[in-house]
Amino acid sequence: VLEDSGSVSHKTGWQSCHILARNASSGKLVGCCPLYIKSHSYGEYVFDHSWARAHPSFTGRQYYPKLQSCVPFTPVPGPRLLAAGDTEGDKAAVKRVLARAMRTLSDQLQVSSAHVTFLSKEEWRQLGEEEGYVQRVGMQYHWYNSKADGGMYGSFDDFLAELRQSKRKSIRQERKKVQQANIVVKRLSGGDIEKKHWDAFYQFYLNTVEDKWGQAYLTEDFFHMLGERMADQVLLVAAEEVDSGELVAGALNLIGGDCLYGRNWGCSKQYDSLHFELCYYQAIE
Repeated sequence: VLEDSGSVSHKTGWQSCHILARNASSGKLVGCCPLYIKSHSYGEYVFDHSWARAHPSFTGRQYYPKLQSCVPFTPVPGPRLLAAGDTEGDKAAVKRVLARAMRTLSDQLQVSSAHVTFLSKEEWRQLGEEEGYVQRVGMQYHWYNSKADGGMYGSFDDFLAELRQSKRKSIRQERKKVQQANIVVKRLSGGDIEKKHWDAFYQFYLNTVEDKWGQAYLTEDFFHMLGERMADQVLLVAAEEVDSGELVAGALNLIGGDCLYGRNWGCSKQYDSLHFELCYYQAIE
């Protein structure tokens, strides 16, 4: 969807250069690695601008272009060296081929470096300890549906019960403000998400970009294609004004196998505490 919508292309500084591994005898595809030739570092959620500034001083060469293996605009950990095989040993062998192919391709293209970001812990270990890649560590904050006793929360109130009284009171006050604001919050997925929702959410997205002095990486076609191809894997939390029925805010989540991934948020009107309600409290609930 990212590439088909034009959000990711050579025009936006993401030139596709994916690596495929095939069985030498049968020609069967046994592995692949998502890879891009980058002319900048935007949309990676890893800030290496200091490396870009220092690189010419130490090497006499420019930092860009570089190779980047990741899911564009998505700071979600996951496998980057995708391999098939009958045994774990077969899969490991394919991953070694992919890792070395990235280094070979870097030399062939005469780029400054190859980067693999938000990869799995096992790949991070393999690339660093076995393939000579320089390892780096980042930090993320995740919310887990896990109580102190090891069980899962049965409700939002269960979650609040484990917080300090002051935090419980603060969150309840925030949610009450939204409830009293003459708006209704809806959770939409699959066929419930209509064209009007995507039209409105794209404008919300642009508003957020403008407010943050950012760059609109995602095209309008991206959101409509997401609805056409992956609607069942989307949870769109939308806020509507009760009297007018106008959509005034939304939060986009992608539904994974065992996790909900919050991605984008935006609004056309400001309501007290609405951001936290749509992006966090509704997702937790």
